[in-house]
Parts: sequence; C-alpha cells; structure tokens
Amino acid sequence: MDDREAVAEFGRVKKDWLRQFLPLPNGISSHDTFGRVFSLIDPEAFEAAFFDWAAHARIGGDAPAQLALDGKSVRRSHRGSPGRALNLLHAWSCEANLLVAQRAVDAKSNEITAIPNILSLFDLRGVTVSIDAIGCQKTVARQITEGGGDYVLALTGNQSMLHDDVRLFMETLAGRE
Repeated sequence: MDDREAVAEFGRVKKDWLRQFLPLPNGISSHDTFGRVFSLIDPEAFEAAFFDWAAHARIGGDAPAQLALDGKSVRRSHRGSPGRALNLLHAWSCEANLLVAQRAVDAKSNEITAIPNILSLFDLRGVTVSIDAIGCQKTVARQITEGGGDYVLALTGNQSMLHDDVRLFMETLAGRE
C-alpha cells in the first residue's frame, strides 16, 4: 500500500482474514488513525525490529541463503531538476522472497558506497551474495569473504583489464578439456 488511505482500504477488504490474527472489536481503524500511528513509529527502531524478524525468517532449511543486492531508482522521486531521483540499494532474501534491507544511495555517489553499509547488517556465514557489475570491487569481495560468505559478482566491460584476465583464464581452462 502506498499511503494510509490504501492501508485502511486493505484492512476493510481483508477484515475477515485479519480477524484470524487480531480480534478487531471496533473494526478497521480509519486512515487518520493509521496516519497518527505511522507518525509515532520510530523508523530506526522499526527497522531494527523488522531486521531482527527477517534475520530469523530464513526459508530453505540447511540450504545456503542467497542475498541479492541491487540498486533501484524510485520513479517520480526527483525534487527540483529532473534526473535527481531517489536511488536505493536493496537487499533481497531469495529464500524468503522478501526485501530485508534497503539504504538510500547518496545523491552525489553511487551504489558502491552503500554496499559495505548494507553488507555490515548481515551475518554472512553461509550466505551467497550476488551483486551486479557495479559491486565487482575488491573491497566488496573481501568484506563478503571475511564475513564467511561467498559471492557472485557480475563482471562486464566496466573493468576492462579484469574482464580480459578472466576471459583469458576461462579460455585457457576450456582449452585444457
């Protein structure tokens, strides 16, 4: 839901389902009540509680977890000059099918600066982290492996020397078979 009116409407539509979890003796609250409640929530405390819950909500048994990091630009979020949209770095739990963390990317920077911050939120032991080509950095790989995780980093022509080295290695390896 995008706003408090939509949250209230969702509650009215799903009232019977919600009653499985809450008694709702007075029905669904109004959008104004939702607005007051949302304004009282401490965002950092909510994030910490949500993150604690999400960390224990792993699905998939003993299989290694996969955490996919990816940047997203929020449509119509620019203020002032067009092209200055809000950019977020998302951490997606592939097993739980759930967004477990996100960080705003500094407007004068890119995802590279937000990746270490978001990785520091997780216990990476047994986790495979996948990141697109912007995350193909020595410091990122080091942080993941020092945390006990593995990584899949996309490599494109954005790092031409490394790309050429890997291509040569793969061609040499293929020639041995």
